[in-house]
Amino acid sequence: MERLGEPFGFVGDPAAGRRARRTVRELAAKVVAREELLDDVELMSAEAIANAVLHGSGTITVTVETDGRRLRVEVADEGPVRDDLHGRRRLDHGRGLTVIDALADEWSLDQTPHRTRLWFLVSQGDDPLEPPSRRTDRFPLR
Repeated sequence: MERLGEPFGFVGDPAAGRRARRTVRELAAKVVAREELLDDVELMSAEAIANAVLHGSGTITVTVETDGRRLRVEVADEGPVRDDLHGRRRLDHGRGLTVIDALADEWSLDQTPHRTRLWFLVSQGDDPLEPPSRRTDRFPLR
């Protein structure tokens, strides 16, 4: 897959999370023309980033990639917060993973004591992703 921009990192605070979500949408818009698909990508990114902010630790890194047919977004952090005294994994207590499961073509969550990585893929079925038209005029010149 080819990266759309460089991976970017931020410290887990809600304002940085909102900026990260908007950045994912801007990067995805380079190859995705359908607004509905962009909305889905933004929503899934928001859920993944919110989980990293709430449950993760350290720097959160976001990567956006495409192979021309699929778009892949990955959100990784330095592992779960160490506030569970019983050593249980804290995955998700809201709707985040349910939303991603419903909207993504594929997704995975890998969690170790030192790293949490969630990624998802979306596509337009058998059609390749199409970048938005660069043309600004809607009517042919005569």
